[in-house]
Amino acid sequence: MREGYEGTGPGAITPDGCAVELYARLPVREEPDIVVAAVPAGAHILELGCGVGRVTHPLLDRGFTVTAVDESPQMLERVRGARTICGPIEGLDLGERFDVVMLASFLVHAGDVEVRRGLLRSCVRHVAEGGCVLIQREGADYHSNLPRERVDPSGYTVRMVSAEPVGDGVNSVRAEYEFPDAVWTQTFLARPLSKEQFEEALAEEGLRVDKYLTEDGTWARAVPAG
Repeated sequence: MREGYEGTGPGAITPDGCAVELYARLPVREEPDIVVAAVPAGAHILELGCGVGRVTHPLLDRGFTVTAVDESPQMLERVRGARTICGPIEGLDLGERFDVVMLASFLVHAGDVEVRRGLLRSCVRHVAEGGCVLIQREGADYHSNLPRERVDPSGYTVRMVSAEPVGDGVNSVRAEYEFPDAVWTQTFLARPLSKEQFEEALAEEGLRVDKYLTEDGTWARAVPAG
């Protein structure tokens, strides 16, 4: 397990504290609709940090071609119908470029600045000329509106329990997922980024925001600068 990351609950836990069985249970939310509205039909998408394919599979169903990348082999075992690649995102170099590169799951908020830079460089390295990068951001009150909980219509409860400062602008965040038959927890490190800090981080790696795709600004479409 990586330092600062922990997961508890049934089944395999990845080095960043993610429970494979938990992520296999989580329902699809608005992500596929956001992608569909933001990119050309039938685009070839490089999905960085695909997990168990929760978003991969709906994108395939909607006619996209997806290359799905994750560092967890246990996660990738759950992905069906996509080309899969197992390995760290930061050092990925496929020698290919894609219409769309997708960096979801708040990965841009990595606690380690060098990891964040590596993630964004991988996005730049793989986006085609005229293509775009879709990035999911935390909400403005992600670290402050705590504790909070949401009861999902499918029957489970997710609680964001705490976000405790651990130095250098990084918080240790704890989440709980309670299902009728099982409970999972995840503790991870996250760096809050204001809109300005987010845009500065992208600019450092040669990206600029083309458009915010949701009213709350949690999804952005970026393109290579210049």
